[in-house]
Amino acid sequence: MTSQPWGPPSLIASDVDGTLLDDAERLTSRTRAALERARAAGVELVLATGRPPRWIPQVADQLADSSAAVRYAVCANGAIVYDVDADEILHVNALAPEVLRTLAEVIAERLPGAGLAAERVGSTGRRRGDAANPEFVATAGYEHAWLNPDHVQVGDEDLFEAPAVKLLARVPGMSSREMAHRIRPALGGLAEVTYSIGTGLIELSVPDIHKASGLAWLVANSDIDGRAPIAFGDMPNDIEMLSWAGLGVAMGHGDEAALAAADEVAPPNYEDGLAQVLERWF
Repeated sequence: MTSQPWGPPSLIASDVDGTLLDDAERLTSRTRAALERARAAGVELVLATGRPPRWIPQVADQLADSSAAVRYAVCANGAIVYDVDADEILHVNALAPEVLRTLAEVIAERLPGAGLAAERVGSTGRRRGDAANPEFVATAGYEHAWLNPDHVQVGDEDLFEAPAVKLLARVPGMSSREMAHRIRPALGGLAEVTYSIGTGLIELSVPDIHKASGLAWLVANSDIDGRAPIAFGDMPNDIEMLSWAGLGVAMGHGDEAALAAADEVAPPNYEDGLAQVLERWF
């Protein structure tokens, strides 16, 4: 835990769902105002999320008419760095088809009956792929954890025909924590495993790829000021980012692993916890 006053930050890196947005997936007026004051001071927001680029516009558009408009997003838990302004993918780390196949075999052994899906790099946030090149594919046994599935169903073997930034495994009725606990010992460094919701969904990516690695790449390859980053998150897929930041802030409602990794705990998203922290400086 920090013992000295810290700040101001030079960069705001924030998870999206359960952190930046309220429970209705909206940016509150208080959070928007705090981000605008920060941007006026030269400090900008970078989104760091498990979402793919195609799910970024519904977030970024809420700030598009603001001085705090989003320029960059780290997507797919760090596997993609996305230029929101240019609608361009800047950097990708993807699992090769042969690795996907091996991971599927491990999952079948450790999590019998798990449904599988693969998130491919696809196009961008605003220029969507076509039916011949689907971005999110799932096998018949995959049951979505979200209410707005946008997948294309494929045969089991077709899941492995192209590289993927994430392989997702779903076991409804089992906790994501238990799934991760069962699978990690068998991975042997083949993949990173994490989760962003607790309801029976784990996400596997290239080893050592996470939100922190994506942010580090962005800082090294852009004009983003990474000297004193503050990061906000609420789930295990935020742990590395919270540790990477100069000040890692977990949301009060968050997963116990995220809270343990953070330097401090803020009020929950539905109480404008992110804004309450930023208001110390802006």
